[in-house]
Amino acid sequence: MAAFRANRAQVLLATSLIEVGVDVPNATLMLIENAEQFGLAQLHQLRGRIGRGRQDSFCILVAAARSAEAQRRLRVLEETNDGFRIAEADLQLRGPGELLGQAQSGAPKFRFGDLAQDLELIQRGRDLARQLVERASAGSAPLQT
Repeated sequence: MAAFRANRAQVLLATSLIEVGVDVPNATLMLIENAEQFGLAQLHQLRGRIGRGRQDSFCILVAAARSAEAQRRLRVLEETNDGFRIAEADLQLRGPGELLGQAQSGAPKFRFGDLAQDLELIQRGRDLARQLVERASAGSAPLQT
């Protein structure tokens, strides 16, 4: 890594461990094999390791899986560098997972609602719940909604 940073080595072969904390301005090309096995946020972090200097940089994603779902996920990275849009797309494509469980993706077992599409309703519910807790702790009357 020191030789790569000092530009004495032109190639660095690494695991995804380099995802954060590596700042090497002369790194201009990254090739990620089996890209479909990574989450979109992780791929976004990985490609953020290059292009920190003045030269143009390129991140090449090599994917073994040819499924429509894998292609949709990887196309998100092709279309944007905006981390918020990537996270939003990942939420829509993979689902939020369990709020209080172990599953990190998939549709939650709600009877109604969609975390991605009903954000305004969810925020309103959170605000009302907060007001209820504040009123209860202050000994006030319940809310009228």
